[in-house]
This record gives sequence, C-alpha cells and structure tokens, in this order.
Amino acid sequence: MKQYPIVPLTGYREFSIEEMRSRLAEFQRDVQKRRTVRDFSDRPVPRDIIETALRAAGSAPSGANLQPWHFVVVSDADMKKKIRVAAEEEEREFYQHRASAEWLAALEPLGTDTRKPFLEIAPYLIAVFMQKTGVLPDGRKVKHYYPAESTGLATGILITALHRAGLVLLTHTPSPMGFLNGLLDRPKRERPFLLLVVGYPADGAMVPDIRRKRLDEFVTFVGD
Repeated sequence: MKQYPIVPLTGYREFSIEEMRSRLAEFQRDVQKRRTVRDFSDRPVPRDIIETALRAAGSAPSGANLQPWHFVVVSDADMKKKIRVAAEEEEREFYQHRASAEWLAALEPLGTDTRKPFLEIAPYLIAVFMQKTGVLPDGRKVKHYYPAESTGLATGILITALHRAGLVLLTHTPSPMGFLNGLLDRPKRERPFLLLVVGYPADGAMVPDIRRKRLDEFVTFVGD
C-alpha cells in the first residue's frame, strides 16, 4: 500500500492548565447528564445535525487508518417499522430462549422487555456496521486491523457528539443483529455493531435512577 506523506501537525492548540481544567470540567458536567432514553418524541431533527455528528465520528482513530466502519442513517417510516418487527422478533427469542437467568436478572432493574416502539417513533435510527475487510479503489480486498476497537471509538464519538447537540439516544443491541444486513442491503463482510436510536425525549420521559461508579472504583493510577 502507498505510504502516506508526512506533513506538519496543524490545528493543535495548547491551553493553559487553568483552561484545561475549566474546559474539562464543563465537558464532564455536560457528559455526565447523558442518559439512555427509551421514551422518544417524533419531533423531526434536521439532517445536517446528524451529518455533522457523523463527520465527528469519522475523525476517530482506527487500526492502520483503515476506518473500518459504515453508518446507515434511517429516517424512512416503512424501514423503521421493518427494523422494529425484526428486532422485536429477535428480542422475543432472546428473552424466552437465549438469555440466561443471570442475564435476565441483570436487565430486570432497568425495566427492559421485548417491546421496542421507539424504533418507529424516534426520527432517526443509525445502524453502525463494522467492516472486517475493506475494498481498495482497484477492487482488491484488504484486511482491517482492530475493527471492533476502531468502530467502538467512532461510535463513542458519535454518541457524545449527538449528546452535545442536545439530542438523546438509546444504544440498542438486539441479538443477533444479522437482519440489519438484509434490510439495509449491507454486504456480508460488514457486521452489525450497534443500532442507535436518536431524537428528542418525549414529554415526561422517564429514566431509571441509576448510580455511576466513582473514579476510584474504575481507575487505577500507577505513578504520580
């Protein structure tokens, strides 16, 4: 493969320590407000908002810069209904046959079940696909390195960008998700990674009263 040219770093801006603290504190306060929502409004969201968030997601680091992801943005009502029907079918199988008692017990406090009306109500569904291999401009196939990690990084940026825009999301993972390939006409070399439900919260939306771990519960510092 052709080597990338080496160019000067541009766009970097250094902040004073106090600016760092201030910017991070504001960001941390905002992102701590992000909640998974299941009660959506059908209010429309301008498409350019979604496009800008996706551009941000596309800036994520990836193995060998191969960017092994593809996002399918669904706003068509008929397609959203088809996705809901297929997802609910898989969810019924999951809850009735696939999930262990331990897994179901872990989900119980969140109040989830097989009904997924938000898949039709929310203005946008974003299906995230992970590409294990890619196709070069000349038609040759190329292996993607760390595709799951790379796609996860891009998805995290997308979630944060949409939150910063003032939207709410649900990360939905019906298992398995292979039906998305057929419905959305994606090749077999792509694997469904996540289905994001995006929009405004419904009036009176409710969320579980959860607790997040303290810093000392999920971070270990080695050194100063």
